[in-house]
Amino acid sequence: MAPLIALIGGTAFLWLLGLAGVEALDWQTALRGGLALMFVLTGVVHFLPSWRRDFVAMIPPTLPYPSLLVTVTGVLELVGAAALLFPPTARFAAIGLALLLLAMFPANVSAARRGVSLAGKPATPLPARTVMQVVFVGAAVLAAV
Repeated sequence: MAPLIALIGGTAFLWLLGLAGVEALDWQTALRGGLALMFVLTGVVHFLPSWRRDFVAMIPPTLPYPSLLVTVTGVLELVGAAALLFPPTARFAAIGLALLLLAMFPANVSAARRGVSLAGKPATPLPARTVMQVVFVGAAVLAAV
């Protein structure tokens, strides 16, 4: 739920700043900023020990090197967040992050089905997680157009 709050709250805050007269903050730039905030949040927790253990447990058992996958996805999220804030790379970053979200979705499905906990709480139920994933991918696509 925190990533959704970061996305919506960050986007709304930046959009309101744009409405207040900050010329550089049109709706798309605000959306990219909200996405960047979300991906910084989700990227950083890949490296916090308790979260990292839970993320490793989320990886479907059929995939090799779950710890490496968690590291790679965390790095990609952080690099993507930074690239969203740099106009020449923002479009490519948004497309790449949308694809990353699609690639990571099976881990969320696996976590929900296997009852993996995240930070001591049950994984988000699959229907709610699916809706959130659609929102995240949709926001990334809108940030790219």
